Amino acid sequence: MLELMTDEPGRTMLLLGNEAIARGALEAGLAFASSYPGTPSSEVPDAFFQIFQEAGFHFEYAVNEKVALEAVAGAAVAGVRAMTTFKHVGLNVAADPLLTLAYLGVKGGMVIYNADDPSMFSSQNEQDNRYYARLADLPMLEPTDAQEMKDLTVYAFDLSEKLKLPVILRSTTRLAHTRGPVRLGPIRKPVLRGEFVKAPFDLVPLPAVARRLHQVLLDKEAQAREISNQSPYNQVIGQGPWGVIANGVAFNYVLDAVNDLGIQDQTSLLKLGWTHPLPDRLILSFLEGKEKVLIAEELEPVIEKEVKALAQDHGLTLPIKGKHPNLFSRLYEYQPALVRKTLARFFEVPYRGPEPVDTSAVPALPNRPPNLCPGCPHRMTYYALKKAVDPEAVFPNDIGCYTLGILPPLFMADFQIGMGSSASSSCGFAQVLDRKIVAFIGDSTFFHSGLTGLVNGLHNNHNFTLVIMDNGTTAMTGHQPHPGLDTALAGLPQTQVDIVSAVKGLGVKHVTVVKPRNLKKTQEEAAKALAFPGLSVIDSQEICPLYGRRFQKTKPPVFTVDRNKCRGHRVCINEFACPAFYLDGERAAIDENLCLGCAVCVQVCPERAIVPRKK
Repeated sequence: MLELMTDEPGRTMLLLGNEAIARGALEAGLAFASSYPGTPSSEVPDAFFQIFQEAGFHFEYAVNEKVALEAVAGAAVAGVRAMTTFKHVGLNVAADPLLTLAYLGVKGGMVIYNADDPSMFSSQNEQDNRYYARLADLPMLEPTDAQEMKDLTVYAFDLSEKLKLPVILRSTTRLAHTRGPVRLGPIRKPVLRGEFVKAPFDLVPLPAVARRLHQVLLDKEAQAREISNQSPYNQVIGQGPWGVIANGVAFNYVLDAVNDLGIQDQTSLLKLGWTHPLPDRLILSFLEGKEKVLIAEELEPVIEKEVKALAQDHGLTLPIKGKHPNLFSRLYEYQPALVRKTLARFFEVPYRGPEPVDTSAVPALPNRPPNLCPGCPHRMTYYALKKAVDPEAVFPNDIGCYTLGILPPLFMADFQIGMGSSASSSCGFAQVLDRKIVAFIGDSTFFHSGLTGLVNGLHNNHNFTLVIMDNGTTAMTGHQPHPGLDTALAGLPQTQVDIVSAVKGLGVKHVTVVKPRNLKKTQEEAAKALAFPGLSVIDSQEICPLYGRRFQKTKPPVFTVDRNKCRGHRVCINEFACPAFYLDGERAAIDENLCLGCAVCVQVCPERAIVPRKK
């Protein structure tokens, strides 16, 4: 990762899209960054975390996206260049301060990197965050490849300082995780110390102040539109009578499709690097003389609606299409074959795609659903709780690896909205149901937004049990630190915040700490917590094995099945379901390459047929 710090302008490196974003921030002179990790944006803060000390800027993981944005806003208002990164739903958490910060503006360059997730590869929805730029009246830039991801990051910082506004830089999963050649530029030395000039009637948005600042924001938006009309990141390619307007990764598919269909001479492309405010004069000039125009944009018809409105306002009557049952869908991400087929249909070009390969004689590949890892403490906790709780209990769950408790044979997830919702929704369930409510939340998610729901439940005397899946890291997004991390173990200078002390400090009367590797003890303590008449908390403490083994000094033994003892009950497979188990004929067996040596299956087997493998 330290290669990102290579100070050789003109050199070309092969970078992940998100790495290119991080490199662009370095070249722009980043001084302060803060983030809460979220795929598909996580590699940017991961890169910052690995290089910030050597690179000479400050980086910190925040407890949630709202806190990250507010911290970055403080640095930018004080005049230094600052950046925060989110996945699309993370911007929901930060939306409250974002919309007001747009009124206040910034002094130093401030960039908000937002990564949307079409097709929901790692998300609970596929919202289109281009609407946030319009809601907040903030500039939004969209790169189309790894080079532009780097270059537009540098440009975004400069633009932010020019307009005195935060700038949103948007990508999607396909761009964030693409790899491409990136020509490096010079690294600007960061200015680390800022200066704050007191101006409360510009920076404290009382109603009378905010009314004036709203007009200032609209004036800045008009200024941004002028810049957009002149920006080199909005580009017209070709001079044909057929028009295609595209942005982001869809532009690449359009460019390939035009070449594949052989319609270069008939087609003109408008590539939009600015998607708010749109370059109105450039778009109108592009529409003039066109027979018809197709708009290729993933997710919502954001550009399409604005282009149609522009055309109507100026008396243009050409057909403009985008989202349509026979053209582009509002669902999921696009891919080259879909775009090629859609262009051919819209422009009525003869096209016959390649004949699909006949796979009728090939057996279907088995599904490989996501699963909790071998040795995962979440599986241990779920298994013990399942033995202790009434099966009719309701299980509100949360965002993290442990959401996979929804899968058979555990079935320990009944409801989930977003980060922290397990604790909050339990208040409603507990009030209106005569069933036991057992909520699950991760340690990182607990600090992110679980504390507030717990306080609400305690204050309003709700009766539920909150199980904190305390595995010592932010496991789902790549083992980033959080306030409950054992900072001494990780060698970090931050202060560890003890979850149990925090919960007790709030006033929770029944707080239990369990070690889920001990299934019997965990089940016994869980039964006591579940029987408590009121709100109870179980802190299930066991380090994530994938994270923890970097600190292991010795490798634990792996286990095997003694076939002389095994009677084929298959509890290990049918009830515990560790993925290291498989069927060898009629008996269970262990894939010793997957076994992490947790020994919990030894407690599960009724015959004690699982034993350490002899060396």
